[in-house]
Amino acid sequence: MNILVVGLSHKTAPVEIREKISFSEKALPDALHKLRQYPSVKEGAIISTCNRVEVYSVVKELDEGVKEIKGFFTDFHDSTRESDILPHLYVYTAEDAVKHIFRVASSLDSMVVGEPQILGQLKDAFEVSLANEATGVILNRLFKKAISVAKMVRTETGIAESAVSVSYAAVELARKIFERLEDKVVMLVGAGEMSELAARHLTSNGVRNFIVSTRTYQRAIKLAKEFNGRPIKFEDFQDEMIHADIVICSTGAPHYLIRYDMVEKIIHDRRNKPVFFIDISVPRNIDPEINKIDNVYLYDIDDLESVVQANKKERAKEGEKAEEMIGNEVITFSNWFKTLEVVPTIVALREKVEEIRKGEFEKTIPKLKDMTDEERDAIERLTTAIVNKIIHAPLIALKQETNSEDGAIYIEAVRKLFNLDKLLPHHGHKKKEDS
Repeated sequence: MNILVVGLSHKTAPVEIREKISFSEKALPDALHKLRQYPSVKEGAIISTCNRVEVYSVVKELDEGVKEIKGFFTDFHDSTRESDILPHLYVYTAEDAVKHIFRVASSLDSMVVGEPQILGQLKDAFEVSLANEATGVILNRLFKKAISVAKMVRTETGIAESAVSVSYAAVELARKIFERLEDKVVMLVGAGEMSELAARHLTSNGVRNFIVSTRTYQRAIKLAKEFNGRPIKFEDFQDEMIHADIVICSTGAPHYLIRYDMVEKIIHDRRNKPVFFIDISVPRNIDPEINKIDNVYLYDIDDLESVVQANKKERAKEGEKAEEMIGNEVITFSNWFKTLEVVPTIVALREKVEEIRKGEFEKTIPKLKDMTDEERDAIERLTTAIVNKIIHAPLIALKQETNSEDGAIYIEAVRKLFNLDKLLPHHGHKKKEDS
């Protein structure tokens, strides 16, 4: 049996290609059923997101499996030509395939390294495959291991701790200034894309009070409704700014909308309560001189970008730690996979029953004091024959089923029933056994 990954991602294909072979949630059950109809495919799972479409499978013949899964993409999406997608597909096998799914689950292969969404998407893909009986012993183990590795990476590294987008960097800085954001009032001046993203991040961090002001009042009403905020007319934003703890400015104005004298008065009227200004406008809409006023904090787009770049470097360092952890876990999984070969299992089973027979024989013989050497040899031959006859039928069945569709299930069952793990080659220490 061979573990195989065939797919494409944001790294290898533009969105117009990715969307051609994507699988909707509704289409997945049918897609999994059709995938399992290919002769070489014994187990299968599909993950389909906006950034990647991948088929994970266990195949009997590797070359035939690659050919069949490549064909599956165009067979299922019959309007898609093979020549359109083949140049964008990648293929991973064996340990490379295991490493790939561990990296995907841990978000090391994501567009934004450290983002949490991919783990949830991978869990969902696994659950759909389970529900449609498309996976078996090997993929079940692989996906469970990938999920546990991803959790370990997020727990033991800081890969997800630093903001790597301008909008989220603004929120991270706000948290450093105010510690608590839940009771703060945020004012949006203008409605640029990044300011909206920052507002969404603030909402997810507990902010509930928004004031929204844009040049088009109807747009302000619509945006305020999205954030459960209060719309105000653009000409009134200066007067309302006294209520704001965080001001996000993103307009197309070619000049400063928020001036030094205006902020000086606001701080006086607020009795020196701090205000955090975020200027995402290009050209800038907030006079940089306001940074000289006590309890005023201003960051513009360049400041935020420098935070993002510093955080990306930090994530890269944490990514190196994660890669090392993944490398160790790939070895652990690969060692388990090797034990699914029938010969090591048969050898381990023979060793196990012989160990039991020998132990019981040596415990009993000293109690039979007048026994001759011939009688001792006869009893040893008898116990050996009994043991061999007991395990003969299971071993024959195991050999016969090895190449069947359920071969891995039989081997895994024997290993568990006779507790053979410690006797198998490549058995190593594991921090946590996957269920």
